[in-house]
Amino acid sequence: MLNTTRTNGRAIANRVNRQAYAKLLTDALPAVIQTRAQNRRALALINELMGKKSLTPEESQLLGLLGQLSSDFERRAYSLEKVSPREILAALMTEHNLKRADLIPIFKTRSAISEVLSGKRAISKNQAKALAQRFALSVEAFL
Repeated sequence: MLNTTRTNGRAIANRVNRQAYAKLLTDALPAVIQTRAQNRRALALINELMGKKSLTPEESQLLGLLGQLSSDFERRAYSLEKVSPREILAALMTEHNLKRADLIPIFKTRSAISEVLSGKRAISKNQAKALAQRFALSVEAFL
């Protein structure tokens, strides 16, 4: 079987031995992952393959397949709800044992902090940058 991928505009062909790949597929029995137990099994196989110093083209194909199956399952099973910047800030304050006064250097006043935490005011871009730096997170978490 010829597997062709594109890299920098050039086609690269990897020869995959059908019999060797069929053997790997028979041993692994990859399928659409529906349960956490199935995902743990797939992750164990992924870790086993990634632990090898070098992979055959067939093992690389299987690793890619298992990775995609696991990724698809995790996206479905562990989808995160959209959390507001205000909720993120409140959680970080709790986690770091911060009081509103601790954030005055960023927000300038206690009332500004209160308005953000109550949802009356949005976090400004400058405040988001300062919060991102303070908590070592992406600016987008606060916008």
